Amino acid sequence: MEWREGEYLISNDKALISIDAVCNLLSKSYWAPNRPRHIHEAAIQNSLCYGVYCGTHQIGFARVVTDYSTMFWLGDVIIDEKHRGKGLGKKLIQCVIETKEIKGLLGVLGTSDAHGLYEKYGFVKEPDKFMMKKREENT
Repeated sequence: MEWREGEYLISNDKALISIDAVCNLLSKSYWAPNRPRHIHEAAIQNSLCYGVYCGTHQIGFARVVTDYSTMFWLGDVIIDEKHRGKGLGKKLIQCVIETKEIKGLLGVLGTSDAHGLYEKYGFVKEPDKFMMKKREENT
């Protein structure tokens, strides 16, 4: 699927995803600054992915892990700093939650700074319900 927002394109066509762009974007994030390239490649291969493009340049990314039946996990949502403040993050989240394959499913995500953004799209804080097993560093 493709969506337009002014001069920007949002697409969930994996063939358009630039691994280099994703690695660069996420290297500037607080959650994945040191994630190895091979992990990004595997994550993209095994996820429903969304790219945000300005012309031929990828300037945003998000991915969804799902069983397509009960739930999805939304992660790695990022927009290049130079393109922030234009509503692209909002449009990206809207595109994700309106994707027919996951529409209506339970959605889960983790964030330390964007609660207000996600709350606009129906996500609510559930601080006492979730547990997490951290990734082992040597894998």
